[in-house]
Amino acid sequence: MLLQLTPAFITFLLTVSLAPLIIFTLKKLKLTQPIRVELPADHQEKKGTPLMLGSVFFVGIFVALYFSTSPIMLFLVGTFILFSFIGFLDDFWKASKQDPAGVSGKTKLKFQFAFTILLLYVGIDLFDIDTSIRVTESLNIVLPYFIYLILVTLFIVGTANAINFTDGMDGLLGMVAIPTYFFFFVISEYTEVKVFCLVMIATILGFLIYNLYPAKAFMGDTGSLAIGGSLSFLAIIENVEILIPVLFIIYLAEQLSVIIQVAYFKRTKKKLFRFTPIHYHYGIKYGWSENIIVTVFAMVSWAACAICLVYYEVLM
Repeated sequence: MLLQLTPAFITFLLTVSLAPLIIFTLKKLKLTQPIRVELPADHQEKKGTPLMLGSVFFVGIFVALYFSTSPIMLFLVGTFILFSFIGFLDDFWKASKQDPAGVSGKTKLKFQFAFTILLLYVGIDLFDIDTSIRVTESLNIVLPYFIYLILVTLFIVGTANAINFTDGMDGLLGMVAIPTYFFFFVISEYTEVKVFCLVMIATILGFLIYNLYPAKAFMGDTGSLAIGGSLSFLAIIENVEILIPVLFIIYLAEQLSVIIQVAYFKRTKKKLFRFTPIHYHYGIKYGWSENIIVTVFAMVSWAACAICLVYYEVLM
């Protein structure tokens, strides 16, 4: 345990120390967050806040690599870097052009599918991933190889984007992601996975010092897509796909709210929610402050983590 905690402790200290320098640099380069015009006034005030502080997560990546360069760790780090690259392209476009839309959705999806297929090709051999969905210790749903690859690819890309949707309020994604990484830390039999998850928790905690309301800087897709990609692949590696509807409940709710809103509006020309993703709805309709929304969502994520841990220990 001490060996696993050491890189996390170092990561936290380095993240806290280096984040102010990154924020200063982002301000100097004028890489700041443009705000969608349809968002309420309290969000318009955030215009000009430095974007891409998620780049500080690479502190954790480098620390993890210092302690282990095993194939498993290289795979996890590679996953993080590739998805972060997609996010960086989007963030840089937004910040440099002051365009909230960023890179086109089609372009991002092309990169995501390409990287996912590449990583699956490597990961299937590395982790001896089979084509079964584990339901309980004695029950597995075996899928044809081709069907499994299609479903897993769609799952990873969809989940990565769902997690990306959650990064919309100060501290929100960080607070929600910590319990998810903690779940994988607890259940994994791979030492490298445990170290990776602890390092991610540590760097997110250091990041939150500067991202909790009122945020001094935003994570950006540089961080959120990287978190999304790594958590999605962790679910595949640990063969806990059956738990995703509960474990990823916040991320899926954020994504589904957008899908439902679009479908409902096309059908009725009316909005079902005041604004999506769903975290905005609670602020606009019910007047919840950002701190309340973040706290409630984090509590739900911890509850989901606890439920999944019980299910895993008892049935899997």
